[in-house]
Amino acid sequence: MEGRLRELLRAPADGRKVAAANDYLEEVKERAGLNAAFLMDRGGLTLAASNYRSPGSYVAHNYAYRPYFQAAMEGRLGVFYGVGATTGEPGYFLAAPIEEAGRETLGAIVVKISLEDFEAALARSGDPILLVDANGVVILASMPDFKYRFLTPLESGVLRQTGSSRQYGAQRLRPFDAELRVQDGPRRVRVALPGKPREEYVAVSARTGRLGWSIVLLSQTRQERQSALLAGAAAGLAAAFLLSLAIFHRLNAERYRERRQAEAALRQAHAGLEKRIAARTADLTATNAALEEKVAALKTTETVLREARDTAVQAGKLAVLGQMAAGISHEVNQPLTALLTFADNAVDMLGRGRVDEVRENLGLIRQMADRMAHIVGEIKNFARRPAADRSAVEVAGVVDQALMLVEARRKRAEARIDAHGIPGDVRALADPQRLEQLLVNLLLNALDAVSDTAERRVTVAAVRAGEQVRIVVGDSGAGIAAAVLPHLFEPFFTTKAAGQGLGLGLAISRMIATELGGRLDARNREAGGAEFTVTLEAA
Repeated sequence: MEGRLRELLRAPADGRKVAAANDYLEEVKERAGLNAAFLMDRGGLTLAASNYRSPGSYVAHNYAYRPYFQAAMEGRLGVFYGVGATTGEPGYFLAAPIEEAGRETLGAIVVKISLEDFEAALARSGDPILLVDANGVVILASMPDFKYRFLTPLESGVLRQTGSSRQYGAQRLRPFDAELRVQDGPRRVRVALPGKPREEYVAVSARTGRLGWSIVLLSQTRQERQSALLAGAAAGLAAAFLLSLAIFHRLNAERYRERRQAEAALRQAHAGLEKRIAARTADLTATNAALEEKVAALKTTETVLREARDTAVQAGKLAVLGQMAAGISHEVNQPLTALLTFADNAVDMLGRGRVDEVRENLGLIRQMADRMAHIVGEIKNFARRPAADRSAVEVAGVVDQALMLVEARRKRAEARIDAHGIPGDVRALADPQRLEQLLVNLLLNALDAVSDTAERRVTVAAVRAGEQVRIVVGDSGAGIAAAVLPHLFEPFFTTKAAGQGLGLGLAISRMIATELGGRLDARNREAGGAEFTVTLEAA
């Protein structure tokens, strides 16, 4: 629980508290499927870690130079990708501050997620795929030889910044085989893959996520060129064959006339025939030259041909990879925040001697750890996402669980949530964990919508209508602008200020509703405010 971590931050020299924190972090790491979890004090020194038993333990190492720690000390969620300074293994770091009763920051809790399975999925994708960070350096690739290569020369300021943060560790940065700028639209480049000669590719790139990352897909053009040359050669052979038939026909006609003429006329006919053959040969040469020009023109259309083929497949790859790269922090942040909240409650209840309620909170913490393991498992298996398992779910219980998860946010917003009167017999066919995640996203959006209004009120209702169950979340905010409504469920679309959201909450919520066999709709209420309706099949 977080209480063990806070106690260690208050008394870092206490050996028993160090041992308790180490065991707790090791359990969290194993249950959630993380690469590592460790605790840092306000100076950046690691006091406890899940790998304290291994030779490469983080304990006693200072990582104050890392950007994720600096962000946590400023009260923000720290997000960073880099090579481990101690282990040399790359990973995705998330850091959250640990505060003393909301007054001062004592330190930070950090988790590290390995992206090895993500990179293995890239290697199975077929065409070469590169994941490029904001500095223009390839951090993941379907071909290992392309990693840690920069697409364009690095500026001196970038080199100083990456050097001070040790983002790439001891890795030697090398230039990419061809200068390739991340830009909109396809571009032709010549690249030599490992162990192969230089060949021509079409590069398609797209920016993704709040870290300034980009996805680059290289598609080979050799097959289109060979097809064009084969078509041109076939056309040339067909023309030559038709010309030969014409000559053969004319030759037979001449021979028919020759049999009716004298020997002198026959010699003259032969002479004329030779002249005509020479003329036809010249025509054939001209035809071949024209054919070569057509083949050259076909080469200039290779990019268009490549774009026309498999456009939908390329767009699907970029969309899935983009959500995978940017959605990690958004989805892991919710259970991590809930885990900290339950830990605070358990410490307070333990001080009051309420052992039964402490036991209940520990059970909830275990559920949050299981949920983080589920989320990380979905990230690892993104290439083949399993369908949600549906069963009969009591809606009132799921709503209560979602309200508990957003309680801390509700208090900070000084808002009121009315969720009374949901009948206990309203049951829907759904996955309880996914439905809870959907409702948490809608409740957080509603609390954001009423944060700047005089009446800060959110309502939750659920009814059964025939063979359907409708769950309605409404707010007393300003409503949804007409220009925003058509784009509301698009990934990465947000009206919030920079740093306050990824624009993925509603997109993920609609995806969950669809997977559960239902739908998610939004509208403005006549009395003011917005209203989101989740429609599911009744159990």
